Amino acid sequence: MAGSILIVDDDPVQRRLVDAAVTKFGHSAIVAEGGEVALQVLDGARGGDVGVMILDLSMPGLDGIGVLKAMRERGIAIPVIVQTAQGGIDTVVSAMRNGAFDFVVKPASPEKLQAAITSALKVEAAEDTVRRSARRGSGLLTFRDLVTRSSAMDRVIRLGQKAAASNIPILIEGESGVGKELVARAIQGSGDRRSKPFVTVNCGAIPENLVESILFGHEKGSFTGATERHTGKFVEANSGTLFLDEIGDLPLDVQVKLLRAVQEGEVDPVGGRATVKVDIRLISATHRNLLEQVKDGKFREDLFYRLNVYPIFVPPLRERREDIALLVGHFISRVAPASSYGRIPAISEGALALLQAYDWPGNIRQLENAVFRACVLSEGDVLTEEEFPQIRAQVEGTVDLGGEMSPAGRAPLANGYGQASQPTPPAPAAPVRPGTLRAIDERGNVRPLAEVEFEMIRLAIDHYNGQMSEVARRLGIGRSTLYRKLKEYGIDPESGRSAGLAS
Repeated sequence: MAGSILIVDDDPVQRRLVDAAVTKFGHSAIVAEGGEVALQVLDGARGGDVGVMILDLSMPGLDGIGVLKAMRERGIAIPVIVQTAQGGIDTVVSAMRNGAFDFVVKPASPEKLQAAITSALKVEAAEDTVRRSARRGSGLLTFRDLVTRSSAMDRVIRLGQKAAASNIPILIEGESGVGKELVARAIQGSGDRRSKPFVTVNCGAIPENLVESILFGHEKGSFTGATERHTGKFVEANSGTLFLDEIGDLPLDVQVKLLRAVQEGEVDPVGGRATVKVDIRLISATHRNLLEQVKDGKFREDLFYRLNVYPIFVPPLRERREDIALLVGHFISRVAPASSYGRIPAISEGALALLQAYDWPGNIRQLENAVFRACVLSEGDVLTEEEFPQIRAQVEGTVDLGGEMSPAGRAPLANGYGQASQPTPPAPAAPVRPGTLRAIDERGNVRPLAEVEFEMIRLAIDHYNGQMSEVARRLGIGRSTLYRKLKEYGIDPESGRSAGLAS
């Protein structure tokens, strides 16, 4: 397990403080003074050593949210603990929506940082265990193995079963994380090539200068660094199935050679003197609209029609919510052995309702990650809403400024933007613990901004023991603005108290 902590902050004082805390608890630290430098570290030789990132959200240039988005685009899945000076709901929810593992409010105590790091490394270690177990247990997959009961997936299964009986090229379309590779494996496992190789290539994850070599192979000495002969993925998949994921990311010059390989059944290795015959079943997949890419000149029209002989569209999880409960149960039983106690927990009705109310932009992969984290970090026998802080932050719209998510109104929101996923009668708001703000009122509506601002000022005064300079700084406003607002809300600047604050 990689264990270095990458500290990303433009403030040199903060970097030194966090570095000292991390080192004190026995971790090695790598520091970066901005978002661009952090990405360079992750893309470089030291990237594989990083187990957790501590990321400041407010930085010049590429800020924390930009770093999170870039990591998602690159497929970098290390846990990220974000730091924020404001601790505002919008900021933290945005970070969680973009994949942050946890957050701490500056100035975070070393103990709070260590707790967050320990949880992140615990999840990372368990993921390694599950990945190794999955590799050992990988076997033949058929359509009976797909976890679904939705009518939307019935069409996918019917089309897949028909496709398995032939060798025509298949194009599987759908958003990232919907399970396109599982459908491809089920097609291969249900056809006459079931006992032959199934070779996968993520076209979007290969450096552009190596795509041709990886797909079609190369001869020794054909280019700098080619110290040995490489057969290529087409030859590896000979007699079996080649699955080209994210085919829309292939460079145009490689698309030409791919077209010939599909049409003629032969490939030209880089530096080779002769073509190599191959017999493969080609299945392609993409989350892009390839027809739009054809119109934009980014994808060859002749290749598109050659690949799009038999299209299959896999619907997103938000269009088959009836599968969520089934998938949650499947993931719990699959990942629970990697948890501290090795037991299989249950899930509460409230937690399941929370998961069913969310829109899952990352689809099944995101749901699996959420259940995985909950199982690893839970210390009880039942998964509750508390084990899904990222999802709760987006569905319910409240953030615990102490570092945990808290309950809010129970009217389910689809995506944190205030649109209900389905008509739901207003439900009473759950009690809010100290250190939290409630964004939803008792009728399930967003509370007026003035009310939230009033509570935020009260909370800040209590949190910083009436130190008005610190309160103003943490709220991101000037002292004169703070005193004006105190007067508007009837709060005594001397005591920091109002009628609503009196004990």
